[in-house]
Amino acid sequence: MSLEEYKGVYVFAQQVDNVINSIAFELIGKGKDLAEALGTEVTAVLVGSNVKNLADELAEYGADKVIVVDDPELKEYRTEPYAHALSSVIEKYKPEIMLVGATAIGRDLGPRVSARIHTGLTADCTQLEIGDFPINPIPGKETKHNQLLMTRPAFGGNTIATIACPDFRPQMATVRPGVMQKREKQTGVKANVEEFNPGFTPDNKYVEILEIVKAVTDTVDIMDAKILVSGGRGVGSAENFKLLEDLADAIGGTVSCSRAVVDAGWKPKDLQVGQTGKTVRPHVYFAIGISGAIQHIAGMEESDIIVAINKDETAPIFSVADYGVVGDLNKVLPVLTEQIKAARAAN
Repeated sequence: MSLEEYKGVYVFAQQVDNVINSIAFELIGKGKDLAEALGTEVTAVLVGSNVKNLADELAEYGADKVIVVDDPELKEYRTEPYAHALSSVIEKYKPEIMLVGATAIGRDLGPRVSARIHTGLTADCTQLEIGDFPINPIPGKETKHNQLLMTRPAFGGNTIATIACPDFRPQMATVRPGVMQKREKQTGVKANVEEFNPGFTPDNKYVEILEIVKAVTDTVDIMDAKILVSGGRGVGSAENFKLLEDLADAIGGTVSCSRAVVDAGWKPKDLQVGQTGKTVRPHVYFAIGISGAIQHIAGMEESDIIVAINKDETAPIFSVADYGVVGDLNKVLPVLTEQIKAARAAN
């Protein structure tokens, strides 16, 4: 493998039902940062059926080029044809970096593609940057420059690992949704589109989709919520979350929680904030009964305003909070909820 042949930052632009997933825009945003450090460009890879019309939207968020792989076999996501499409793009265009969202689709697709093209994959990354490897020089060992340093939680979120892939290309990573920030949309930008189709011959490896049943839910994804009322072990019980739900209803927010709450069975995994849950960036984040372990803080520290309520005045959460209340949540929350209701009624 000649590493010099591999150039550019490529992003898998996930779409479902001809709607681009926001993770694609987040990856393009981060890809632009990496590309600027390397003096190269960002290319989005759009895979699907009748999806060429989506290319301009990727350009509006910063993609310098869009490679479109369009075929009827790609209408719905299936592992084999999608893996064939993306690995074929990589084999033809030879990107230096390939980024995939750590969604349900990306977590299935990424490892399959990396195995086909014989390179490594760092999964569920929370940070990406260009730097030297080894990070700390080792006497007698060559230091390689302009490497993709991929950081992810390890050992159940109890430590952070930074991983590099210095000897193979592309350097591949799946990236957790909500961690990277998309750039401001530049309306009206037209995409530089290149169409590529490696050819698809259906065989017995292809799964046949008989029916698609879409789940219907009225639950707001906590990654999209503008106000989050989040509870931790200090809430005390599943029943006590009624206090948080009342506050969320009063302020127009959504309830979320820490890992300890999920482990206790009080709330579902979908509501978990943190390294092993979801990364959120709401306008306001209420941390109630949450001590502030580093794993939790990593998932919410980019919130615009953080309000902490905890009876332990030494809790680490206060070190990142913009506003802090030391007190019993059973006494503080009812009063706060009533004050918010009264203020909204007055307006």
